[in-house]
Amino acid sequence: MRTDGRTPNEMRKVEITPEVNRYAEGSVKISFGNTVVLCTATVEEKVPKWLHGSKKGWVTAEYGMLPRSTHNRIHRDKATNSGRSQEISRLIGRSLRAAIDLGKLGERQIFVDCDVIQADGGTRTAAITGGFVALALACKYLQDQKTIQEWPIKNYISAISVGSQDGNAILDLNYDEDSNIGTDINFVMDDNNNFIEIQGTAEQMAFSKNDLNNFIELAEIGCTQLIEMQKNIIDGAL
Repeated sequence: MRTDGRTPNEMRKVEITPEVNRYAEGSVKISFGNTVVLCTATVEEKVPKWLHGSKKGWVTAEYGMLPRSTHNRIHRDKATNSGRSQEISRLIGRSLRAAIDLGKLGERQIFVDCDVIQADGGTRTAAITGGFVALALACKYLQDQKTIQEWPIKNYISAISVGSQDGNAILDLNYDEDSNIGTDINFVMDDNNNFIEIQGTAEQMAFSKNDLNNFIELAEIGCTQLIEMQKNIIDGAL
């Protein structure tokens, strides 16, 4: 039995609320159960120096946890500079760049900030899923302003965690599950069920190829549900 009574293939309640920041070109608040992340996308009319003259844009991301997003207060400097935050920031950036045609963006950058308001497991997967919606809304803003001529989004992307509890695969881990799990894998997938990134480890017991196939099947279920939610928001805004 899972700690919150869910079935193995059942996700937590997911909510995605768009346009929560009046100043950002794209913004959402996303919640996976008690995990809540604010994602804002900012358009900058410049690119990194190494892209000058390339006629290509760039997408980057920054992830952080607010001081009381967890059971104990996190110091702001520690959250900003920690290796974990930097690693997750790079993961989010790589994932979002896989979803967009940088040539259609022109020489401008979209900066996606993902700030964890409340953490209960799955903060990176929520950040990627919500960050994509914020990115797409920022692209819509650019198109509405006639700053870009073509829709640059190539694929929808989302992310979900899968783990092994007592030999059974379970979907979308909360904190209690994540902190006591034998195997924990994060999947980033697109709307064609292609993999963008897989991050996983066996902390207590090695897993088999059959186990991995079961994890993949659950990840497909979760990511498909998330992408349907994303499409309802983004397609409705277009």
